[in-house]
Amino acid sequence: MLCIRFLVFAQEEQAINEEQIALIGYVIFAVLLLSVMVILFFVTFQKRKNKLLLDQVKQQQEFDEEISRSQTEIQEQTLKHIGWELHDNVGQLLAYASMQLNMLGAKVPEDLKSKVTETTQIVKESLKEVRSLSKSLNNDVILNIGFEASITNELKRLKRMKFASAELQIKGEKRELKDKKHEIIIFRILQEFFSNAVKYSEANHLNVILDYKPEHLIITASDDGVGFDVASAEKGSGLINMKSRAELINANFNLKSQPNEGVELVINYPFYPHKHSR
Repeated sequence: MLCIRFLVFAQEEQAINEEQIALIGYVIFAVLLLSVMVILFFVTFQKRKNKLLLDQVKQQQEFDEEISRSQTEIQEQTLKHIGWELHDNVGQLLAYASMQLNMLGAKVPEDLKSKVTETTQIVKESLKEVRSLSKSLNNDVILNIGFEASITNELKRLKRMKFASAELQIKGEKRELKDKKHEIIIFRILQEFFSNAVKYSEANHLNVILDYKPEHLIITASDDGVGFDVASAEKGSGLINMKSRAELINANFNLKSQPNEGVELVINYPFYPHKHSR
């Protein structure tokens, strides 16, 4: 009888142990399942969060690019208008003044003719400068005469104005840029560089190199002036304007200078789109 009770007790205890093991197994499975669900939820949430952040960054970049593009277009229209005004109004006034001086030169006494002739020559040179400047401000003219010819004309104008030499050097096999508008953008960046060289550099020589590579056009502009501290000038509107224009065409922009060591601008323009460009 005792033996039978012991066997019954052992069977009951075994059944209880099996139930406990099964219960523990269920609990472990439930915990694992819950953990997997939490991990999946967290991963999904993180992916959506990252996608949202990337979309926001992309939208901000597109917005900034559109603002920069609009500003560039407004600037181009303004420059074009100024170019017309110089050519049509100021140019006509100077041409009329030159004609009047020529007529006056035939009537003044001999002792004043040299002064009239000198003044007439100054007016003629001024007229030439105004017409040259008006061409460099009009993007239609730039597109018509070409990228390299526009740079050459601008350098000639600057040489007459200030520099002992202002030369363009071309290396490699010439290639067309991806977009004609890119020629104008690069030309405007160079114009900003030239303008700063005229106003601040105290340089004697200005040099531009167009180096055509298989995949890139490397534009280098340099002067031999007093230079400046680039870090202190990074917030200036001129430098910001040049950088924003370069970004519009996916070009790398680098300006190097040290006090008393001149300034060098390097633009690396890709003939093929960057991997991250849109």
